[in-house]
Amino acid sequence: MLVSLRIDNFALIDCLQLQFDKGLNVLTGETGAGKSIILDAIDAALGGKVNSSSIRTGSDRATIEASFALDSSLETWLKQQEIEFLEENSLVCSREITVTKGKLRSRSRINGVLVNRQLMDELRSQLVEITAQGQTIDLLISERQRELLDLYAGKSLAKQKQQVAIAYEHCQQAKSQLEKRRKSQQERLQKQDFIEYQLKELAEANLTTADELDNLEQESDRLSHIVELQQFSYQVYQFLYQNDYEAAAASDLVGKAEALLVEMTEYDNGLAPILEMVQSGLTQITEAAQQINSYGDRLEADPERLDEIEARIRQLKNICRKYGPELGDAIATQDHLNAELAELTNDEQSLAALEQEYLLSQDELAQTCAQLTQLRRKAAVKLEKKLVKELKPLAMDKVIFESRLIPCQPTINGADKIVFFFSPNPGETIQPLAATASGGEMSRFLLALKACFVGAEVHSHTSIFDEIDAGVSGKVAQAIAEKLYQLSQKHQVLCVTHQPLVAAMANAHYKVAKTIIEEPTQQERNGDSHLPDIRTVVRVKTLCDRQEVIEELAQITGGHAADDAIAFAESLLIKAAKYQKTIRD
Repeated sequence: MLVSLRIDNFALIDCLQLQFDKGLNVLTGETGAGKSIILDAIDAALGGKVNSSSIRTGSDRATIEASFALDSSLETWLKQQEIEFLEENSLVCSREITVTKGKLRSRSRINGVLVNRQLMDELRSQLVEITAQGQTIDLLISERQRELLDLYAGKSLAKQKQQVAIAYEHCQQAKSQLEKRRKSQQERLQKQDFIEYQLKELAEANLTTADELDNLEQESDRLSHIVELQQFSYQVYQFLYQNDYEAAAASDLVGKAEALLVEMTEYDNGLAPILEMVQSGLTQITEAAQQINSYGDRLEADPERLDEIEARIRQLKNICRKYGPELGDAIATQDHLNAELAELTNDEQSLAALEQEYLLSQDELAQTCAQLTQLRRKAAVKLEKKLVKELKPLAMDKVIFESRLIPCQPTINGADKIVFFFSPNPGETIQPLAATASGGEMSRFLLALKACFVGAEVHSHTSIFDEIDAGVSGKVAQAIAEKLYQLSQKHQVLCVTHQPLVAAMANAHYKVAKTIIEEPTQQERNGDSHLPDIRTVVRVKTLCDRQEVIEELAQITGGHAADDAIAFAESLLIKAAKYQKTIRD
């Protein structure tokens, strides 16, 4: 609820500080006294439109500060926006309006934190509903009308809305996954073709082991050097065992050394180990000579095999350049590509599964939305009857009201667009509320709508009505007064009125009036002699004393404080007190 309002240099207000009651607050005063300026200031503090005339003449800056009591929902909102709490446990919305070189600028703050228009609008919807004539209000918006209908329907519809929200999110996720998969379908097919080409090339290479290339290169070297190997093996054999030349072979020399050592051991057994080593060496030299001789005998030139090996080596090296660098890497790549191809092939099945899942999620969403629509239709019928009943005593006994459900694409809130249709006068075609209701009719419409929610768990706004009682009197004015008081038991209400019947019902009464003051000129402030300026300002007096209230009611009633007007005002207060007691009890 709105706790206090401070205004500096706004329109005709030089400086004003007001404290508000939690119930029904009324502002009274002569026509043109400045009551609407106070409502304009509240609107401006919450991000409403301003212009250069919003700043008091002679000033270049206007400030408005509106303080609201915190509730749990507002505390949650502040935490979400990471805005710090104030020590006085309140929420302060402030607006600074300046004019510099003819350019209008304004800044909005929440608890001292500079915020943008979007954030202020979001907060505004949680704080007030202003139904001042000529102002656009959120009740005219279809989304707000849907919220009100849903709220009127109660918990059963709220539960169904949760089911719709779950189904909608599921459908959106399925749609997102399907669109993503479809978008990548062409890329997937292209990639699949390329992988199949690579695997075909690797399959044709018939890769077996990682060391095949090394083995082939060794065999290629051997076959390419058959003649050299034959010559070298023969020379080795000669050096080791049988030399065709006069020089002795290694086996001959080692044999001579063995013979000498045999004689030597006859005189010294300590040489036996050396003899054993020489004998072992002679055996190994002889074995090596025989093996190298056999190796040389086996060597044969095989040009065909050499061509085959070199062709295979070229093939494997080409594979290594593409998929290596080593042959083992190419074999690993082949395994990886096979796995990737299997996954891409499975994607075709996955796409079909995603399409099926999306269709099922659409069906589920359609079903939950249809159930929600049924609940809304039932609630709409009840609200239409209730609202018409509440409007009739407010000088709208011929009113026609319909809450129409217009089918739309499913959203998180269902598949219905809610539009309030309204015809306040007999013979008029029923039209959307936004195109039909005047300011006064809109105020009474919202008052009746609010009355439909009395007793329900509704977020506590501050409801502001500007001359809701314009053009009515007698029973209608009394009905408006009673409904305003009923509403003020659940919501704070701020009302500009000319009706004594409404003013008598107030919990807090503020008298607004214009007064003329003498204000020092700039020359006087500088110490120069000059006549002061004559200025008109708005003043507001809180009527705390019962006698002050009676006199103001009498003034509203008869235009003067005559005895009969005083008596009538006293009777209004007595009657209002009796009604208030019945409501409280």
